[in-house]
Amino acid sequence: MALREPLSRLLRTQLSHVCRQSRAHSVAILGAPFSKGQKRRGVERGPKVIRDAGLVERLSNLDYPVHDFGDLNFHHPEKDEPFMQVPFPRTVGRANKLLSDAVSSAVGAGHTCVMLGGDHSLAIGSVEGHAQQCPDLGLIWVDAHADVNTPMTSPSGNIHGQSVAFMLKELQDKMPDIPGFSWMKPFLSSSDLVYIGLRDVDPGEHYILKNLGIQYFSMRDIDRLGIQRVMEVTLDHLLARKQRPIHLSFDIDAFDPSLAPATGTPVNGGLTYREGMYITEEIHNTGLLSAMDLVEVNPVLGASREAVEATASLAVDVIASSLGQTREGAHVPVHEIPSAKEDTEQLRL
Repeated sequence: MALREPLSRLLRTQLSHVCRQSRAHSVAILGAPFSKGQKRRGVERGPKVIRDAGLVERLSNLDYPVHDFGDLNFHHPEKDEPFMQVPFPRTVGRANKLLSDAVSSAVGAGHTCVMLGGDHSLAIGSVEGHAQQCPDLGLIWVDAHADVNTPMTSPSGNIHGQSVAFMLKELQDKMPDIPGFSWMKPFLSSSDLVYIGLRDVDPGEHYILKNLGIQYFSMRDIDRLGIQRVMEVTLDHLLARKQRPIHLSFDIDAFDPSLAPATGTPVNGGLTYREGMYITEEIHNTGLLSAMDLVEVNPVLGASREAVEATASLAVDVIASSLGQTREGAHVPVHEIPSAKEDTEQLRL
């Protein structure tokens, strides 16, 4: 894999060209119907309800081709004993390897990749696969939770709350050799990461955030600074030294539960609709978005059909906004206003 060996200057140039291409031409949708990174069933139905909410149709109204490659087919091992308190480690590891390969192929083929989860453990494979093609990527993690526990600090053991810890080089000596993950090594530096929307951080995670100096914005920070300033600092942190590809990993529970009720770990006091759209609009405006995840939509947990539809529709809005839909409206480009004289002559014919 590209990340395991020193990259030659030529290979870095080739990969940089691939990343520039991936932001310009087309969108690839990958469904990842997977739930074993946590204990609640139903989140594996997320890709279907997001598509049913009109995702492909919405994206088709934008300026580039959309390729829906369907859902990945995950095979679960018959026997998958917990490791320490981590459930389903081999199942989660195998699923992420499959997803990593798929994302790497999509980005390498010149697409901007959109991964539909599924639970947030899938970001391990999604970001790792992206990093194979774009080793210098920056990661924006929009979530109520930091998901940077290790197996020793995690209250639940669920891997969807440990995803970022698998990625960070600085935590390599804090992560045991978990069965199912021998295929990957940490690939991200703490300076390559920004969190937005945090409001439910475990004690061990808080220590990691502070000790590693990770840039993060809690909901209190958003209240204090405003979302415009938050995005200015976020993009300056990731892009001031050099322009590089962005990976957006967006957990729907970043929004307030009044907007996104059909999710597994809702936390009051989340993002408003306008704040969420501003985040994604600003990321799109950089021209650097190369891949994104939209995860944790769980239709089983919606109290009503309306709650499920509202959550899925919000997910579509997040993705469409990230890819260029504006609140002024997404339109087919118009380059000139037809002449009234030409219209009159046409009617005569």
